[in-house]
Amino acid sequence: MDQVILDVREKDEFDAQHVPGSIWVPLSQFSHLAPGILQTLVGRRVLIMCRSGKRASLAAQQIEQLGFSGQVSAEVFAGGILAWAEQGKSVVTRRRGHLPIMRQVQLIAGLCVLLSVLLSFQLDRRIAWLAAFIGAGLFLAGLTGFCPLAELLARMPWNKSDPRERCQT
Repeated sequence: MDQVILDVREKDEFDAQHVPGSIWVPLSQFSHLAPGILQTLVGRRVLIMCRSGKRASLAAQQIEQLGFSGQVSAEVFAGGILAWAEQGKSVVTRRRGHLPIMRQVQLIAGLCVLLSVLLSFQLDRRIAWLAAFIGAGLFLAGLTGFCPLAELLARMPWNKSDPRERCQT
């Protein structure tokens, strides 16, 4: 039985470091992309990998919910890419000069909430509605898996992995 690695991390994480030959299927799009990919992996051993193991476990549950548990032998690689690299196994690493997009979202959202609360005490209580708006946006992003701020940040020039992408409009 051939072994295949499914990497369920997001694009910026995968671009920064991944196992050579692994298949990228981000957890945020897993239920849409996985059925077609899993169909091609019937009868094969599938290692599911993320950074440390939590998202891979969620992907394993989705494989079961999608009805592929009897068709592919899927298991979570314990410890994720961190453990893989620690064990001295081969990884492709690309150093990039920016923070992962989700960290950028956390920094921007956190700073906006903090500033709006502080300014609401000093200037006008209505400014606190900005914090409520950001909180609602984060809640909806968690609920739906779609984060408009992350999408916007992904299009910023400093987040482009290919220099040719920076020139496109």
